[in-house]
Amino acid sequence: MQDAAIRHPESIPEYRQPENTGWFAREHRIEYLAPAHLGDEIEVRTWIADSKRVRAQRKYEFVRKADGRVIVRGETQWIFVDLTTGRPIPIPAEIQALFPLVPDQTDSAASAS
Repeated sequence: MQDAAIRHPESIPEYRQPENTGWFAREHRIEYLAPAHLGDEIEVRTWIADSKRVRAQRKYEFVRKADGRVIVRGETQWIFVDLTTGRPIPIPAEIQALFPLVPDQTDSAASAS
């Protein structure tokens, strides 16, 4: 999930991480729905489901390509922080504009890794 979260902004050419800022995971939730097997090709989907002043909720789906089955669902609450103080700060409007919220519904994920 962390790799998908890191790669998502890399897919948006306009994204620039403001200097001395970063994202910290506050909470993870993972639901395992079915097993994956050695050799399975897995597609990871991620999107922003909700955003507040200093936090964003990112959701994930892991889909087995052979049968299209969702085998894992997850979510992470990310907090935007000032790296010099370690304190939460408001997410800049420019960043929020680059990541439109995707309504909370299964199988309508935006952005695959």
